[in-house]
Amino acid sequence: MKALFLGRFQPFHNGHLQVIKECVPRFQHLFIGIGSSQYEHTLENPFTVEERRQMIEKALEEDITFYEVFAIPDIHNYPRWVAHVEQFVPPFDVVVANNDLTLQLFREKGYELYQPKIYSREVYCGREIRRRMINDEPWSDLVPGAVYRYLLELQASQRLKKLDVVSP
Repeated sequence: MKALFLGRFQPFHNGHLQVIKECVPRFQHLFIGIGSSQYEHTLENPFTVEERRQMIEKALEEDITFYEVFAIPDIHNYPRWVAHVEQFVPPFDVVVANNDLTLQLFREKGYELYQPKIYSREVYCGREIRRRMINDEPWSDLVPGAVYRYLLELQASQRLKKLDVVSP
């Protein structure tokens, strides 16, 4: 079976990694959809789609090989969203998600759903990680080591601090 795992990955964190590891024994192939792919350099979506792709590839390169990554721009139209996603990803059988809206929309279109275990969502949350980066609080243990090193190279904390200053 082929599965689709959707996320914004702003940044890719250990919760995402655990979900993917949970998928390894269950599915033959995993499509990873980078949602909101057109948004970048905002406080909510600070990283480009290519930077997010790099985070995923760096985090998975040693252990996981059965995946492909696809950029999926937002259309802000829930009734058309599933058909929109289907245009960007090869055919899949199962949607891996815990987001209620995502589950509802794909269920309505007849997809099988797989709800992975939730891994400390209050900590493994992009918003929380970005907040910690802005406030110089510890965050290195919340992302895979390769992602941490990549974000340091990008000077991600400095980027977020600049975005935080200009945000309303």
